[in-house]
Amino acid sequence: MTGRMVNISKRWGFHGVEALKNASPLYKLTMGMFALLALAGVSVGLHGMITGYHHVYGVTREISWGVLISAYIFCVVTSTGLCIVSSIGHVFGGEAFMPIAKRAVFMSIVFMFGGFCIIFFDIENPFRMAIWNVISPNFVSNMWWMGTLYGMYLVFMIVEYYFLLEQNHSLSRLMGFFGLVVGIAAHSNLGAVFGMLHGRPFWYGPYLPIYFIFSAAMSGGCAILFFTTLGWKINPEIMNQRMERAIKAITQVTIFLISVIIFFTIWKIITGMVSEGKHLVIMSFLTGDYAINFWVFEIFLGMVLPLYLLIRSRGNNFNLIMWATGLMMIGIFFMRYDIVIPGQMESVYHSLGVEEAKNMLTYTPSFHEIMASLFGIGFIGLAYFAGEKMLNGHQLEKHEIVPEGGYICPGCGAIHFMEEGESEEDAMKRHHRIW
Repeated sequence: MTGRMVNISKRWGFHGVEALKNASPLYKLTMGMFALLALAGVSVGLHGMITGYHHVYGVTREISWGVLISAYIFCVVTSTGLCIVSSIGHVFGGEAFMPIAKRAVFMSIVFMFGGFCIIFFDIENPFRMAIWNVISPNFVSNMWWMGTLYGMYLVFMIVEYYFLLEQNHSLSRLMGFFGLVVGIAAHSNLGAVFGMLHGRPFWYGPYLPIYFIFSAAMSGGCAILFFTTLGWKINPEIMNQRMERAIKAITQVTIFLISVIIFFTIWKIITGMVSEGKHLVIMSFLTGDYAINFWVFEIFLGMVLPLYLLIRSRGNNFNLIMWATGLMMIGIFFMRYDIVIPGQMESVYHSLGVEEAKNMLTYTPSFHEIMASLFGIGFIGLAYFAGEKMLNGHQLEKHEIVPEGGYICPGCGAIHFMEEGESEEDAMKRHHRIW
């Protein structure tokens, strides 16, 4: 048993709890803060569950989706985005993207669990939902599909991560492909949850299912850049030549995706201003109650500043990339908030000319909602820092001696073996099934 654990430890690069014990006091303090945040969040969330959400949450009959939904969307969108970005390497054979696969898939799983932690406290009876989701499926409900597809997605990602650790590239690629397909289906379905609501003109239409896919890819690029460069600050050894090339490639892709989302946002504003059903909400972004959210966080921190800093970084200034993507993560959170909350601010009676419904409705997140959201964020932070130490910065086993006939793959870093007459490049293509 002990021998098997040693083999797994060597193969997976698993350093165990001992690595946490040997961490610096500042590292332990950071993990302790995230642990306390998660503990406080779950405690307050359970208090709200016992007391009754209607008594402690700021949501109302008119505004039924609050900050918990926007935080949940932030997490699951980032998870899907990490899956999309990682798939470029180990699913589609983009060699430059292969070194980030392990961290990206790991964080994809962590973000999905973080999202589930948050949505747990938004559903009045989450246990009943899980049971009836299986024994009484409603195939015409977007909500049913969302729960089912995200559940399948999580299973595929966990199995894919296992095969990545085992360096079984064929099966990890297959699971990654299934995870990507199911993840994109789940994510476009999430957009359809909003886009198919006739009574909410701000959301209604095909815009959101398409926007969510590109936005997820942008979030994934941002997240993997942030967590990899932060990992480099923790353990500079992870930034070898292969990882530097990966960071440069992902930076270029992220710059492109930010530009695409800016394009989407410009047309959202232009078309919204000439749409009677969307005009009130769009004006609240431009000059009203949500102007600071929109201009400062969503536009400046979420897109314009990161775009400028990432271009300036040229993909090799890791400090600049870390700050750019860290600020961008904050901006993206507000981006999700600006989709969920303002879409409900216009009363369904507004278009009917009801005098009492001519102004925007208001919503302020309650203490319980904020703390329940921080439960998920605290869990993600704690899992990230624990993973960086226990999984040795998501590096594979260090190969001090390469066996005869083998070589260290420039893509994934594992030892591969060449067949007779085969070059290293040919062997890499065979192992990773690159076309």
